[in-house]
Amino acid sequence: MAKLIECIPNFSVSRERDPAVFQGLVDVANSVPGCAVLDVQTDGSHNRCVFTMVGSPAAIEEVAFRLTKKAAETIDMTRHEGQHPRMGSTDVIPFVPAMDVTVQECIELSRRLGQRVWDELRIPVFLYEDSATAPNRKNLAKIRKGQFEGMAEKLLQPEWEPDFGERKPHPTAGVVAIGARMPLIAFNVNLDTSDVEIANKIARAIRGSSGGFQYCKAIGIKLEDRNIAQVSMNMVNYEGTPLFYAYEMIRALADRYGVRIIGSELVGLTPAKALVDCAEYYLKLENFDCRKQVMEYHLLDME
Repeated sequence: MAKLIECIPNFSVSRERDPAVFQGLVDVANSVPGCAVLDVQTDGSHNRCVFTMVGSPAAIEEVAFRLTKKAAETIDMTRHEGQHPRMGSTDVIPFVPAMDVTVQECIELSRRLGQRVWDELRIPVFLYEDSATAPNRKNLAKIRKGQFEGMAEKLLQPEWEPDFGERKPHPTAGVVAIGARMPLIAFNVNLDTSDVEIANKIARAIRGSSGGFQYCKAIGIKLEDRNIAQVSMNMVNYEGTPLFYAYEMIRALADRYGVRIIGSELVGLTPAKALVDCAEYYLKLENFDCRKQVMEYHLLDME
């Protein structure tokens, strides 16, 4: 069986704000044999794009480097504005085991890439999640705190020396986090209000760091183009904290503040089981067996 790794790099640019730079990244992503681009998401309010790619370990390692290089050449963080927290032109590069690959292999890949990014591009690198070299570096939000504008000062703090590179961000490309992790679902819920403080209150109530759901990371943001507030989440373990847990709690809290949910969205790809679990919950299915009762699983078994 072929070894496959999923890579979901995030870049600080959007098609809506800079279509030429965005298209340049798309072209690079499609340029490496052995790598398939499954999905590309772009958002003007966040001023960010997310690629979902899968390929052999060698191909994924190469395309991740080429994309980081292209982003450094074409994205100037001193001029970047957007709703989503960010610290570099390439903000984060996660590697996820997809087929016949271990987490340890993804960790080793992240280390090789981190060294190369520093050696050839002079961009400092933090290793995060399962690749983290210290407990305070496991959580991406802690690494990113301060964002691009605060990184120069942050890197001088004793506990924030980069894993690769000097204590000084790249002047226009900033800093990048690279690491191995299990599947993460980027899940956002939109509210029928422009008051971002309501979204912030809801985010504080549901995220694990504030005493909410253990595997939920959440922030409140405002989508300027739609004039609405959003609860933006990363669900880092969809079995430990299913999507419907977060959705139902947001709905209850929104009602408390006199607002409604008007929609939700997935950014990038998601494991099928996460959505099947939602169907099972909302349809109140009894004695449901996903592997036996979902047709597509049988078709996959026939291949």
